[in-house]
Amino acid sequence: MNRLQKETILFVDDETSILEIASEYFSDKGYQVITANNGLEATEVLKNYSIDCCLTDINMPEMDGLALAEYIRDTDNTIPVVVMTGYPSLDNTIKTLKNGVVDFLIKPVNLDQMELCVRRVLRERQLFVENIVLKKEVQSKARLEKLNKELLYKVEELNILNNIMSDFTMISSSIDVFKRVVDMGAEITHADEVRFFVINDSVKKPFEISSHVAHTLGKQKDTSPDSVRSSGDFNEAIESLIMEIASDEIPLLISDNKLTRGLPENILSFMVVPLKIREKVFGVLTASVKNRNSRFNEKDLYYLSFMAHKAAYAIENLALYENIYENLFSTLYAFVTAIEAKDAYTKKHSNRVAEISVLIGEEVACSKEDLDVLNFAGHLHDIGKIGVRDDILLKPGRLTPEEFETIKEHPVIGANIVGQLGLWNREQHIIRHHHEKYDGTGYPVGLKGEDIPFLSRILSVADAFDAMASDRAYRQKMPTEKVIRIIKECAGTQFDPILVDAFIRVYEAGKL
Repeated sequence: MNRLQKETILFVDDETSILEIASEYFSDKGYQVITANNGLEATEVLKNYSIDCCLTDINMPEMDGLALAEYIRDTDNTIPVVVMTGYPSLDNTIKTLKNGVVDFLIKPVNLDQMELCVRRVLRERQLFVENIVLKKEVQSKARLEKLNKELLYKVEELNILNNIMSDFTMISSSIDVFKRVVDMGAEITHADEVRFFVINDSVKKPFEISSHVAHTLGKQKDTSPDSVRSSGDFNEAIESLIMEIASDEIPLLISDNKLTRGLPENILSFMVVPLKIREKVFGVLTASVKNRNSRFNEKDLYYLSFMAHKAAYAIENLALYENIYENLFSTLYAFVTAIEAKDAYTKKHSNRVAEISVLIGEEVACSKEDLDVLNFAGHLHDIGKIGVRDDILLKPGRLTPEEFETIKEHPVIGANIVGQLGLWNREQHIIRHHHEKYDGTGYPVGLKGEDIPFLSRILSVADAFDAMASDRAYRQKMPTEKVIRIIKECAGTQFDPILVDAFIRVYEAGKL
């Protein structure tokens, strides 16, 4: 220890002469010395000063040395107490040890002997304090490690829950929800198998619609007696649990399968979670562990239940959206039907254009999304004609230039009608440009080549074919061979040559 910062010693004795001698001696040695005449005075000193060692007499008025030693032990057990007594006895010795006294000196005390004692107890105190500090550091480190583990667990949990929420928010169809729920269930619980069954009032028996099976299971062939005996036993056990959970609406965790529920031995751990929509069970999610030493726990059940809840919410929202979508589409198509009903020659034209567009789209390997967009746009491509006067729309003869300009407004009108709903941006774009021409001479904008939306170029071919191949108020339909010849001749001017080739392949395959 640094000698410039000497320890502070408290001397307590009712004999003033002893205090004066000890104070002078230890002060000369460089120690800081504080004195008190009895135990009660000493307690006040202890409240106001930091003391490193206390030497006290036993017999003193108001508070004796043993009571002081007990007080020091209770308030700060790092302060060593040395008792000085002129009347040593076994009884006093036992009392001093019980009160936490580390040593005692017999009066008259030799000052050198007293200093040796002080130096020894201070050295021991230093070791004791360092040990306490070290112990606290170890405890603090252990606590920090525990807190860090808890924090990492919380971060992991939040990431998992956030992934669950964001995943289901981004899914755009109910079918994708069912697939994602089993894949994510396997991912977050490390299950070997996750299956989703529909079970409700209209489906009395569980019907599996989606599943995830680990690749390792697919590579293994189970030849155990349970597997060979009958898969029906397995199905009946699972079905029984599914029906039970669908009825109780409470998730089930079988952490370690002991065959108490009739599950086969190859299922080591099992979970069943209900999926509720509008407070009614719509389906049930099951998860199994088969090939590993791990088992499901309450955390896995919590994650699976949380995921099932979010999946149900996503399905409900998608069902609501799809219902709104279908209702709006039906309403819009009713307008198209009303338009076509006015003209017997164009009846079902939109249906045919949609079908031909999809056939061409399939021929050029359009995505499912693109085909859906084509089907929608094909059915509604002429909805803008609702804004054209009947005397122009149904005119049996050739249109005047002014009347034709009016007709040319229908793609824009149709796009605006669809666009007002805010649901079909791509479809709106395709409808707006389905009368553009590949050489830039079309309308309403005069787009050219690949500036024209790809699906609009497909719709343009389908629309032109059906228009020429159908009876119109101002002319009879053309022979199919002539229509095909005209479309070929217009490749590169009115139509995209690549899409003309695709259309011809569809026609020659007999798909029209």
